[in-house]
Amino acid sequence: MIARPDPGGHYNQHRPHTSLGRATPALAYARLPKAGPNTDPKIDYRIRRDRVDNYGKVTLRYQGHLYKVGVGREHSGTAITMLIANRNIRIIATATGELIRQLDLDPTRTYQPTGKSKNPRT
Repeated sequence: MIARPDPGGHYNQHRPHTSLGRATPALAYARLPKAGPNTDPKIDYRIRRDRVDNYGKVTLRYQGHLYKVGVGREHSGTAITMLIANRNIRIIATATGELIRQLDLDPTRTYQPTGKSKNPRT
């Protein structure tokens, strides 16, 4: 079958189709959700790959300032992936996919502690 030109757009613009619920192809296409880029300029999404240092910390730059995020010495040397959405940070072990830490960055503190006690009481 040879396709014929449709200069007036009758087939797509005006002729309803039973397989589309009596809608035109143009209308059926317009109703579909369209994928696109993030249009919210207020959210800054980033992915950062790093390694936890010997002291159990990783560094992160946020709005031109460098922050240190405590992860824990038990994770020193671990390859990590940080998922960053503005101040919300998720730190994931790259090899296992385990969520190591999730926090909201406090921009008033350059060091973000783990929240664990240094000397746990037994």
